[in-house]
Amino acid sequence: MDMTGERRIPAPRQVVWNALNDPDVLRVTLPGCESLEMQSDTAMKATASVKIGPISARFTGHVELSDIDPPNGYTISGEGQGGVAGFAKGGAKVKLDDDDGATLLRYEVHAQVGGKLAQLGARLVDASAKQLADQFFDRFSARVAPAAAAAPAGVAAAPIELAARPVPVAAPQVTPAAAGPVVPGAPASSPQQTGPATTQIYPAAPGSEVARPVLPPPYPQAPISIFALIPREPFGLPIAAWIGGVIYLFIVLLFIGAIF
Repeated sequence: MDMTGERRIPAPRQVVWNALNDPDVLRVTLPGCESLEMQSDTAMKATASVKIGPISARFTGHVELSDIDPPNGYTISGEGQGGVAGFAKGGAKVKLDDDDGATLLRYEVHAQVGGKLAQLGARLVDASAKQLADQFFDRFSARVAPAAAAAPAGVAAAPIELAARPVPVAAPQVTPAAAGPVVPGAPASSPQQTGPATTQIYPAAPGSEVARPVLPPPYPQAPISIFALIPREPFGLPIAAWIGGVIYLFIVLLFIGAIF
């Protein structure tokens, strides 16, 4: 299976690069992903449930990153085992380019499947892979774009999560008018405070621990129709021509049967 394409992500290239290397972002944007763990700076272990046509399987595999060139791109290679459903292995090259304030992500995928997945045919496997890729990029763009819009200038390289930090409140200030005249023997009046305490949202600093938001549940996967296995033009002729030929043959047989 070979697949190439590109998507425009409405976020700066550094923000997109950070998100592509953030396991928390990938865990909620990859279709069917159940777990994703970083085993090292260049290795990940993932578990995902995928439905391709009539086959549903739970794959467990390892992913390696190489040719890392931040924030321009890298090469992904890995393989996964789906039990009786078969296996999948291959790699992809990812390249990031600036595009008028956004990021143009180009990818080139080369993969191989075996077992029951290979019996479904290249047409259905390619259609399923294209649908899964579209689901990932839709979720990824929706996840990255709001964070990029909220981050001020000069904080593009920081993590995309935002953390709430309370603003320190200065000591109460007393105004002369509010304090009033001082009378001997009278109790001191309570000073009036000015300026209520407020809370402001700040971007999390790089390397600091922040309270991560509750992640939304994975989106439901749309099943691939079994009719995708039927070719549109068998032996070079459209389906309508084949149906018309069958009807014509049936009429001829009825005519011959009526004669004899």
